This record gives sequence, C-alpha cells and structure tokens, in this order.
Amino acid sequence: MKKITSVPLRLFAPLLSVMLLVTALPALSDEHARKIPIDDAVVTKHKTKILGKTVEYTATTGTQPVWNDKGEPTATLFYTYYKRTDVKKGEERPLIMSFNGGPGSASVWMHVAYTGPRTLNVDDEGYPVQPYGVKTNPYSILDVADIVFVNPVNTGYSRVLENKDGELPSKDAQRDMFFGVNADIKYLAEWLNTFVTRHERWTSPKYLIGESYGTTRVSGLALELQNSQWMYLNGVILVSPTDIGIERTGPVKSANRLPYFAATAWYHNKLPADLQSKYLMDVLPEVEAFTMNELLPALAMGNALPAERKAQVVKQFARYSGLSEKAIEQSNLDVSTTFFWKELLRDEGKTLGRLDSRYLGIDEKEVGARPDYWAELSSWLHSFTPAINHYIRTELNYKTDIKYNMFGPVHPWDRTNNETGKQLRLAMAENPYLNVMIQSGYYDGATNYFDAKYNMWHIDESGKMADRFSFKGYRSGHMMYLRRADLEEANNDLREFIKSTIPAQGQPAMYQR
Repeated sequence: MKKITSVPLRLFAPLLSVMLLVTALPALSDEHARKIPIDDAVVTKHKTKILGKTVEYTATTGTQPVWNDKGEPTATLFYTYYKRTDVKKGEERPLIMSFNGGPGSASVWMHVAYTGPRTLNVDDEGYPVQPYGVKTNPYSILDVADIVFVNPVNTGYSRVLENKDGELPSKDAQRDMFFGVNADIKYLAEWLNTFVTRHERWTSPKYLIGESYGTTRVSGLALELQNSQWMYLNGVILVSPTDIGIERTGPVKSANRLPYFAATAWYHNKLPADLQSKYLMDVLPEVEAFTMNELLPALAMGNALPAERKAQVVKQFARYSGLSEKAIEQSNLDVSTTFFWKELLRDEGKTLGRLDSRYLGIDEKEVGARPDYWAELSSWLHSFTPAINHYIRTELNYKTDIKYNMFGPVHPWDRTNNETGKQLRLAMAENPYLNVMIQSGYYDGATNYFDAKYNMWHIDESGKMADRFSFKGYRSGHMMYLRRADLEEANNDLREFIKSTIPAQGQPAMYQR
C-alpha cells in the first residue's frame, strides 16, 4: 500500500483563490445571450435623387413579432420600410410589400439591387467590384411608392423565438408553423396585417412583389390577404416566377426549355450565322413557334415519332440551341438544363451559370453532365453579403450581433398542396382591381422565361382576365436588375404598372355586363 504524505496548505492557496473567484462570478444572464430584439425599430432620415429629382424619405429598420393564436410571440421578422416624406397625404401613396425566395432567402436581392433607394456597387453587367457597398439607385420606385422588405422566419435577422420556458419548438413544430407553402403564407398574411395597421397604410393602394420562390409566396398571399385579413390588392408582380403550383411535366417541361437555350446560345455566339446576325427579339418568336408547333408534339409522340420527322426536329433543335445533333438525338429530344450548362461551352473549357447563363465557371474536369458549382450565385454572394451587412449597420444604423442569414435553415420545406396559381386566379376573380405583371430574364435557366409565359397562359385558362396580365422580358438572368440597362427598364416597367393599376377616383371595382 502506497503511503500518502501530507501536503502543506500553502500549496493549495493559488487553487483556493481561483475557486473563490469562480464562485464569486455571476451566472451568465440574458444580456450576454446573442439574440434579436422581439419588437424594435430604428428610424433614419435620408435624401436621394430618382430620375433626376430629389426625394426625401425615412428608413425604418427593425423587428415585428409573429404571434400564435394565444397571443404569444413565436418568431420575430426583420424588415426595412422606406417611406417618402416630402409629399402630402403620404398614407394614400402605394405600398409595395416585397419578398425574395429560396425558400430560405433573405429579402436582400431586390432590396439593395432593384427597387430600393440604394443599389449594389457592381459593374454595368452585374459583376462584383471593390470597394464593396452600395450607391444611389437613380431608378428606384420610391418616387411613386413606399416599400417594405420583409425577411421570413430564419432569413436575414428574423428568428424563431423560445417559449416561456426558454425552449425552441421542435423541428416538426417549426415546419408546421413556418416552413411550408401554406404555413408560410398564413403567418405572413397575419404579419402584414399588423404592419399595415401599425403604419397607418390601410388606405394605400397595395402591391405584392416576389422573386423566384417569392412568386409562390405572393401568389398565395393575394388570396390569403383577401379571405383572412380582408385586405385587397391592386397588383401582384412576379419576378422570375416558379411554377406556382401549375403543373409543367413531361413533354411540356422538356419543350419549354428550348427558347431559353436559344437565348443563351445567341448570347454566347453559338447559333448559325443567319440567326446570330439577328436581334435577339427577332430570333425568339421563331423559336417559340417551333417549340409549340413542332417540338412539343414530337416529344408527346415518343417512340411513335417517324424517323424522318425526328431527324427534322433534331436538326432544327440543334440549329436553335447551339448543341450538336448527336447530343440532342442521344437525349431523345429531352435535353436537361444541367447538361446544357455543361455542354454548350465544353470545348472552351467553361460552364454556364444556372440562374444567369451569362456567368461562366471553370470545372475540375471538362467531362461530365453538370457543372461543379453555380458561377452566378458565387458572384452574387461575393458582392451582396458584404454590402448588406455594411449598409444595415452604417447607413440604417441597425446594430446586432446576430448573423444576417443570406440563406437560412428552413428545410425540409413542406411543398405539398401548392395551389398558389389557382389562389392567384381566384383573388383576381374576386377583386376586379387586381392586376398581375410578370418579369423574366431571357438568360435565366432556373425559372426560364417561356415557363413564365406558360404560367401566364394557364393561371386563367378561360382568358376572361387576359387583359389584366402583362409580361416583360429582359436581356439578363434571374436577377435581371443587376444589368444596369435592365435596372432602369425594369424599374420603369414597375413604375408604369403601379400608375396604370391605380383606378381613377370613384371608379368602382365591378364587372360590366
């Protein structure tokens, strides 16, 4: 047995001092926790020039709660609200409620690159430049409408909140409350009601604008706001729309890609000389006609398509797409977008961007059927992330240690029961004031422009409301506004849409016999 020797007490003195110090320290309190305030706002005053004229405005940046049926806060949403102040009867000005997509994307893209008073510091084609940051947006629609940019749960600084016991809801509970097509629409409609009430905007003409998945969101919100919040809109703007629940499968899905292929091939000088020498807008109608009248029926016939007819379709497909006849034939006329992004410039060792095919990437290997990464998204995150973080803190004076989620944790997203296209149609039928404008970039391969046209044709298949739909196309991609010329054109299109959808004083919302 080992003998234990005594140790002098003086040797324990340093350890005892440390133990006493640790015991004396207070427990960590809430003030040390990294969390976003549930309900707060910071207001700053600004002045800018839009279309050459001075515009004064305030920017309110803050959070507003989402409540459950018991009146308990379950989440808080971060928003930025721009209100023009140098006008009379400001409460009667149009209000634009703006959402981006993902799902899981912050409301950053349209905020600091499209409609807001400040726009991203990029070159005229939308590529990153340094120093990072923002500059004056001379085309912003703030001259004709006030704008609120809303960040859904877990995007931007928006967050799910702990309950009274300090616990977050389970993943399943969070999905049921926030992370699905219909849950998203329901809680956002409630939130918008509170926002409109707090800011005294009930008498304003109201508009929703959504980009990408945001188009699914605002299509459903149009009806939810009417039926559950009794809030009626003048317009819905769909920027680079998704399918909004309108089925596009089989031959339709395959055929609808070709006009996008043609636009992209034209941009990269891959079409035959006679087509390449034409203006893009003279090429696309020809390709669209071939797509509807020849390619779609050929795809529908499958292996019943006669060999001679198939050869003719393959040849024309190659002519319009910049791809080889062999590649098209081996694809059975069903060329995937991923293959196209890899194949069109394969011989040059470059790949194409998914959301904007003007952007080029470099893969590890030239072989393969899809790009290694999305060149356009890498470019956008390169410029947007530092800009929005700097802008919110320094110009809007909103300071927090919470991370700004460009893309937040919202998955798995419940995509079941997506009937948002039908909901938009019903909202229009119930509300004769409601009009829809669609904006698409010709080089967008994720939500291609011909799919957007297809949506427009099938939201109201009767055609009885056809005059209340409009389509605008641009020579850029998913975020058409990144190209300087399209930033100007697209904002002007928005401005004209807003002006044209505000009825004359006393004009009733009714159908004529």
